[in-house]
Amino acid sequence: MNKKAEDYLAYLSSVQGVSPRTACAYRGDLAAFSAYCDNHGFAPEEASPSQVRSFIADLSAEGAASVSVNRALSCVRGFYRWMLRFGYRADDPSSSLRNLKTPKPLPVFLWEGEMAQFSRLPDKADILWPARDKALILSMYSAGLRISELASLSLKNMQTDFLGARIIGKGDKERQVFFSDEACEALRAYVPERTLRIKAERPTDRFFISLKGAPISVPGVRWIISKYAERSGLGKNINPHALRHSFATHLVNSGCDVRVVQELLGHASISTTQRYTHVNMERLRKVYSKAHPHGGQSKQGNK
Repeated sequence: MNKKAEDYLAYLSSVQGVSPRTACAYRGDLAAFSAYCDNHGFAPEEASPSQVRSFIADLSAEGAASVSVNRALSCVRGFYRWMLRFGYRADDPSSSLRNLKTPKPLPVFLWEGEMAQFSRLPDKADILWPARDKALILSMYSAGLRISELASLSLKNMQTDFLGARIIGKGDKERQVFFSDEACEALRAYVPERTLRIKAERPTDRFFISLKGAPISVPGVRWIISKYAERSGLGKNINPHALRHSFATHLVNSGCDVRVVQELLGHASISTTQRYTHVNMERLRKVYSKAHPHGGQSKQGNK
């Protein structure tokens, strides 16, 4: 690597204070760019926009992941912004380049049988507060609640007999949610135990409370779910949002209109909800691969 590249890396560490991990990644990216420039007969500080573009195109052609290409591009952009700032160049040859689109990973969710198994864990595990935890899991899943919405759920916003609730979601947007029969039963079983734990000197309208009678917090909900995830044996990264993802996925799989799912989830944009149709299509693809004679390689051994 030439001196300008080394000076930039030193600037990142000493002035910008980037982490050692980032500095190491950028060193590799800048070394690759310097090697590319050397191989094509020009110095990195003299590269034209088309030459920088060719370097990025070569990374993609070599099969580099889009996130890796974008990181290299970020490194190169930073290098030229540094040169521009300190007068080593009068222009930035990377300014017109845009990041590659990166595919969004499908959300973690539980299939219907897995969700049924997970919701029964409080009855079997005998940890924490079984009645509360079963009500918490089933209400979060059956209504597709965000973790913050569950934690802030209040008695006054509950419908009679716990058939549903009024939720204040992101941006103070209000929506109506509904609870399944199983969730209603769990909620009704939890309420008498909740009443016994509420302290007279510290009354609260929050529906879900801790063992000490205080309103449950968002970290508290995460901790509860994590304890049951450890016991589940399902081998998935089960967190509170996975229950919301499961709710949406199961509705789409059952043929529910995506706009209805959008309303129930409280999504501002339909595009956010449409990723659950991709989950459904991925499931169909896997089913096809297993079932069709020519669908998957697993069939080839039976010829």
